[in-house]
Amino acid sequence: MKILLGSDHGGYDLRLEVAKYLEELGHEVVQYGSKGGESVDYPLVAQEVCPKVLAGEGDFGILICGTGIGISIAANKIHGIRAALCTDCYMAEFTRKHNNANVLCMGGRVTGPGTACKIAETFLSNGFEGGRHQRRIDEIE
Repeated sequence: MKILLGSDHGGYDLRLEVAKYLEELGHEVVQYGSKGGESVDYPLVAQEVCPKVLAGEGDFGILICGTGIGISIAANKIHGIRAALCTDCYMAEFTRKHNNANVLCMGGRVTGPGTACKIAETFLSNGFEGGRHQRRIDEIE
């Protein structure tokens, strides 16, 4: 899969760890946002990555800021994006299965690299179940 991975400065170090892990799993990773940890506004990162996800330039997006909250709010302002802030693998699994999330959000200051890598792997390895869940996605849209 091709993963579009973006972060502000608060998520920079975790972004590097997640990128390395996903590449080791065989995914293509394109990185956006902070370069070298310099200050970058998270709404601008979301505005750069999310339209590319919607245009099919990547299979999924992963966005990281300090807590994951701000960048998930910014991403969800973009019509067609279903961004989910996940702090564990259960959340990552079920946001794909039930919400058909297309962007995973995490917090670089609140989630350790080992956990974040497993969350990302879980998110990417699960699919949407459809059925009754599709009705709810349609209601969101």
